[in-house]
Amino acid sequence: MNRLIPRVLLAPAVITLLLWMIVPLAMTIYFSLIRYNLMQPDQTGFIGLGNFAYFITDPAFGTAVLNTLLLLGSVTLITVVGGILLALLIDEPFPGRTLVRILLISPFFVMPTVNALLWKHMMMNPIYGVLAQVWLFFGATPVDWLTDWPLWSVILIVSWQWLPFATLIFITALQSMDREQIEASRMDGATYLQQLRYLYLPHLGRSVAVVVMIEMIFLLSVFAEIYTTTSGGPGDASTNVAFLIFKQALLNFDAGVASAGALFAVLLANIAGVFLIRMVGKNLDK
Repeated sequence: MNRLIPRVLLAPAVITLLLWMIVPLAMTIYFSLIRYNLMQPDQTGFIGLGNFAYFITDPAFGTAVLNTLLLLGSVTLITVVGGILLALLIDEPFPGRTLVRILLISPFFVMPTVNALLWKHMMMNPIYGVLAQVWLFFGATPVDWLTDWPLWSVILIVSWQWLPFATLIFITALQSMDREQIEASRMDGATYLQQLRYLYLPHLGRSVAVVVMIEMIFLLSVFAEIYTTTSGGPGDASTNVAFLIFKQALLNFDAGVASAGALFAVLLANIAGVFLIRMVGKNLDK
């Protein structure tokens, strides 16, 4: 009876949560197995794995997967390295440290669409953008970032938004370091680079694993920045898997192929999730 009562009380929440997850997944699987194009309502019926084959053989599929991997790897590398450097920079006390920390963390609270619009019009515009004015100041020709370097522009935009998150995690981790150990190493003649290698970086190992796991899960679904700035172009130069699914669903009106693409994205996320959970687990065991 002592076990039954808690289970009965938890049952409504658990059942609701399961329905919340299972029903959309079941509908996605169903639509991925039938012919369901809104522009061809007369053509229906079971199609099996045809939608998956169509999605995988799309000319933009290989480019989208490659762009997704480049986006994941580049943003993660930039935010982890930059976050560690910023955290180390503002770890020591200095006048105005609280204000600096607030300013560093604030970009993370900017909505993705607003973030993309700020960079598109205020920073990267080839005529009146800040970067264009810097180029002109040094006598160089301004770069049309979103046309000449579309994918790397998106990487820069996303990195700017996620860098504060990594910095915040690393700052929190540094606050728990043993200051007496650092002072002892300094008295023993250890240089800052030696402290960085043998004290700071090993201490930040778990935090790095957590940051990488969280960022990679969320970065798989980057969409607003691409839609707002480049619309996946020029051509497919900045199209990732999420944007390719959007094109199939809302530009080609093919819900069947889009559902198949969504299941592929779920599979990709689960593969990344298993790898990252193992990596975090190894760091937690140390």
